Amino acid sequence: MNVKDLAEKCNFKVLNMGDENTEVTQPYCCDLLSIAMGNAPAGSAWCTVMSNRNTLAVTTLTDAACIILCCDVAVEDSLVEKAAEEGISLFSTEEPIFDAALKIHTCLNS
Repeated sequence: MNVKDLAEKCNFKVLNMGDENTEVTQPYCCDLLSIAMGNAPAGSAWCTVMSNRNTLAVTTLTDAACIILCCDVAVEDSLVEKAAEEGISLFSTEEPIFDAALKIHTCLNS
């Protein structure tokens, strides 16, 4: 499934759409950037509440497919602008991290 289909099927709010054809392989949950940097699988849909520019850097380093900002965290315009500059798909949801990841898992495996 690609990031565009994932956003639509999971009803995530699209803050920025990077390459809509990027394939999503699995959900990944982590709020500690150093752990995510070493463990987020390429192609993962990263569910987190970390809404800062360093999250974008980790996404680039790990080749994650997209970021889903959970728990309706505040998102600054500068983050969305930087995601657009970098071509990173950035979504948001009011759902808790686990629920968002479970929804992604269900969509990928149905």
